[in-house]
Parts: sequence; C-alpha cells; structure tokens
Amino acid sequence: MALIALPGSALAQIALPPAVGISTEARASLAADAARPPAGPSLPARRARIDSIQQEIGGRMLARYGVTMRETVIAGVPVRIFTPAGWSPKGPLLMNLHGGGFIVDAGSRTENIPVAALTGYRVVAVRYRLAPEYPFPAALDDAEAVYRALREEADGQPVAVFGTSAGAILTGELIARLKALGAPLPAAVGFFSGTADLEQSDDAMQLFGGVGASDLARIYAGTRALRDPALSPLRGDVSGWPPTLCLSSGRDFLLGSTATLCRVLDAAGVPATLHIFDGLPHAFWAYVEAPESDAAFATMARFFLRNMGGMK
Repeated sequence: MALIALPGSALAQIALPPAVGISTEARASLAADAARPPAGPSLPARRARIDSIQQEIGGRMLARYGVTMRETVIAGVPVRIFTPAGWSPKGPLLMNLHGGGFIVDAGSRTENIPVAALTGYRVVAVRYRLAPEYPFPAALDDAEAVYRALREEADGQPVAVFGTSAGAILTGELIARLKALGAPLPAAVGFFSGTADLEQSDDAMQLFGGVGASDLARIYAGTRALRDPALSPLRGDVSGWPPTLCLSSGRDFLLGSTATLCRVLDAAGVPATLHIFDGLPHAFWAYVEAPESDAAFATMARFFLRNMGGMK
C-alpha cells in the first residue's frame, strides 16, 4: 500500500491500495524508483541524486529513440538540444521547461527525448536558474530570453513551449508575460502536471502528498506575492492563450490544478484538451519506463504535430 502524508503531521497518513490496472512495467519502474538510496539532506546532494537518475534513464532513452543531445548556451542561458534522426533545419521548434520544484533539474533529459523522436522536431530544454539561489523572476527571464532567440532562429516556423510540473508553472508564467508585453505567443502550449495558481490548494494536493508544494512556491516566489498574476496566471486574463494540452494522472497531487486550468481555458474560448492517465503519480512520464509513459509521450507528440503543421 502507498502511504500518503497529510498536512499537519508527518505521522498522519492515508493508506492507499495499489493502483488497479497499471502495467506490470509501471509497477516495476515505480518499485525500482522507491528502492533507490535516498539523497542526503543537503540541496547539492539532492541535485546530484536527481542528475544521476536523469543520466541513467536519459541514456537509455537516447539509445532507444536514436536522438542526439548536445549542451550549449542560447541568449546567455545553458540549454540541452535534442535532435531526432531525419530532423529538418527548417522545421518547427519545441522549447521545454523542465520540472523539479524550481530547485532541481528533474527532467531536462527525460521529458524531451521521446518528444523529439516522435515529432521529428528539435527540442531545446532550457536549464533556467534555480531557487533558492535565484528566486522569481530569474527562471522566467531565462525562459523568455531563450524563447525570443528561438523565434528568431525559427525564421517564421512555429515554436511551441511545454513543461512538466515546475516547468508547466513556468510555461504558464511565460504565456502571461508575453501576453502582457504584446509579444508573439507560441503556436501551442503543453501544460503537463502543473498549476496556474500558486496560492490555491485543492483536494488532490491534500490527498496525494503535495504538502510541501506551498513551501516550494514561496521559495521560488521570493518577495513576490503568490497571488500576483505574473506568478499565478489564473489570477489574470487567460483569454487568447494558444491551443493547450493539459496532461496529468490519477494520483498526481497537481491533478486538480491541471484540470482547473484546462476548464478555465475552455471557458475563455481557448482550444484546451485534458488527458488523465489512471493510477499513476505526479509527472510519471519523466521517470517511469512503461507503456503508460510511451502513451503519454505519443499524446504530446500528436498534439504538437496537429498544431504545428506536421499532421493533417
């Protein structure tokens, strides 16, 4: 049984039965992840552990999908560029903002390799500055700088932006900033397991272990109020957003937040679609090697292809 921590006490927990209907591969991958040695208490130790996992899983992904990765700098910001076999230099571009609670890089490899392979598009992962050393708006400044540079490089071809968890939050903040500046918006948005309101809690957050999310949000926000629409776009006007794919899972502590954004976008007339994968935890596709992750990446790829001219 999974033990889910509740607010107010480290000892208060709800015992959940094992998820019904998830694949054998997903069960094995989740068990392997749970069996990894814990990181030390320091932030450098946590970052080193996550990076090791990213290298391990990312290495297998690169070999499986035939994608190449290189590290470089765009607009003064470190990035990882993923190029699939048969990539066209004049094709669309994808920009990724990785997850990791704004304090670690938990996805700049594993969130992108399958997407590059399945779309045939080059993916640029922004290695934005992390909190607590660099609170808001440092990460958003980095995201905007790379986005503007990629639009120039694309020379009229579509550019889409997507992110998981903290990266989804940052994606929403980027759209809000671009709208406020009157700047060109991405052709499409992938909002994967995130929130667009850092001050709001909900049922899924209480049930599925998101008890530290508010603390991370405050670390990231620095001196800025969480309800500021620059941090929480749902507190502002979301009309005119690009077509958006919202993706989450049944045991994701940001399930409710992801669904809320999708509903509000739909009410504002934005083409928005919500996909939920049953029985799996937060951002599972970034670290669970299983058919469900394959299906999640395929869903992402179909969305980008449909909205960027690659699928009729």
